[in-house]
Amino acid sequence: MPRMAVSRLHDKSRIESVLRRNTYLHIYSIGDLDDFFWPHTIWYGLKTEGNLEVVALLYTGKACPTLLAESERPPAMMDLLESIRHLLPERFHAHLSPGGDDVFRDTHRIYSHGKHYKMALADLSIIRQMDCSEVVRLTLTDLEEIVKFYEQSYPANWFDPRMLKTGQYFGLRRQGDLVGIAGIHVYSAKYRVAALGNIATHPAHRNKGYSRLVTARLCQSLSATVDHIGLNVKADNSPALSCYRKLGFEIIATYGEFTLERK
Repeated sequence: MPRMAVSRLHDKSRIESVLRRNTYLHIYSIGDLDDFFWPHTIWYGLKTEGNLEVVALLYTGKACPTLLAESERPPAMMDLLESIRHLLPERFHAHLSPGGDDVFRDTHRIYSHGKHYKMALADLSIIRQMDCSEVVRLTLTDLEEIVKFYEQSYPANWFDPRMLKTGQYFGLRRQGDLVGIAGIHVYSAKYRVAALGNIATHPAHRNKGYSRLVTARLCQSLSATVDHIGLNVKADNSPALSCYRKLGFEIIATYGEFTLERK
């Protein structure tokens, strides 16, 4: 049998070389190589005969850490997960390729949050043609208003105020009030990737195309500094899927989101 070894990884270039086999699948992890996110990351890799096969990331920048372990090489990823599961926190979230949760069935209680899609912006032509002149860039001076908006419109979301420092949050106002916001979960001009997040419309203003407008403006801004724009969306969120498809996004992979607790 081939000789396999699992290790902690610290070499960004070596990690990136594996993740770039499928940039859109690993767009979150690639973005987390940026110095902005790097201090909150722990990386594990599986080597076969000295060659790095797959990489898993534990992101510790949230109250509950998140394990990113999607892969185009499922058997190798499952070997890696089996080898590191004893090193993981007592409780964590996980993004896993289909079947990845099976590794934890004997050792963890598993709470599924359903099937999700990874989407990639494959065609920028639609977004480039849209008039987004009403949409404004949001900053830390808008923080109080943004927090209130999410409490009313998207209470289950995860919003990190420091992400406003990237300049990649946009909002739309009606009668002076925020009615729609689009932002990012991950952004790196250095690695030229961005993952959209925290996209929401106020409940009183839905079905008016506002999410599409703020998302388009965000992508217009991002396209000046990144080459790959992606996002994650729950598979049963039909309104969001319709919105993103109309903007030129395509589904490129399926994965599951879970919360795991050690038994």
